[in-house]
Amino acid sequence: MAVASMLCVQLGLAASVGLIDQVGAEGAAWLRLTWAGLLLLVIVRPRRSMFGPGALPTTVALGVVTAGVTLLFMASIARLPLGMASALEFLGPLGVAVARSAGLARIWAASAAVGVLLLTQPWTGTADLAGVAFALGAAVCWAGYILLTQRVGDTVSGIAGLSVSMPVAAVVATVVAGPEVLGRLTPELVVVGLGLAILLPVVPFILELLALRRLKTGAFGTLMALEPAFALTIGFVALHQVPSPLAALGVGFVVAAGIGAERSGARHEDAAARAGAEEPAVPVLT
Repeated sequence: MAVASMLCVQLGLAASVGLIDQVGAEGAAWLRLTWAGLLLLVIVRPRRSMFGPGALPTTVALGVVTAGVTLLFMASIARLPLGMASALEFLGPLGVAVARSAGLARIWAASAAVGVLLLTQPWTGTADLAGVAFALGAAVCWAGYILLTQRVGDTVSGIAGLSVSMPVAAVVATVVAGPEVLGRLTPELVVVGLGLAILLPVVPFILELLALRRLKTGAFGTLMALEPAFALTIGFVALHQVPSPLAALGVGFVVAAGIGAERSGARHEDAAARAGAEEPAVPVLT
């Protein structure tokens, strides 16, 4: 189920590349977020009683960074190959995992740095700097998303938090991209946006919840660290994006860093105790 989730994510992103040509990167992100927000509002029907003290402001903040990671990442894959953009974005959760590690475990940061250099190859001057900047901005937002998701998960049960954060993300995306996109929408594009929202993030989130009932969080996180490799493969198969040997090696370094940092990093014991169980899932919403 975890592997199926990653495939849904990357196939959804690959399908979004075609949508970018019609409504732009911001428009593709707006369609996905808007439909996902509407679907979760209808399915969950959030109520104030679902949220503990101080949970709503944190959930709203989570919605803002969700919009940020989606808008920025869509802008990056409009300029970079899917595998490269995914590997650069993965530096966000990798940074969180490294920060929670201690001692020699932080050597994984060096592996990630080598991977980034091999991916972007700054000595050639060919990397799209705007695309790299957007992917790194998405990485920062994803790191914030992880931290805020864990705070929300400590006080909100089930997917109630997502049923508020996603509509908030849709509102933010509407402010940023809505006015420019609305004039270009057609009934066909609206239906395509609905399909993409189901493929990413609704179905992956459900699959991740089911997977976490059967896997320990550390094992799940290790599987998720393979996502840049999945992105490289989907980019090659679905989008005919052939990576250079150095770029493929760079993705390998990032994946290795992600697996190593995940195996050696963990939440502080007091936070886990407040949650009453293992740390909550961190769904992929790019």
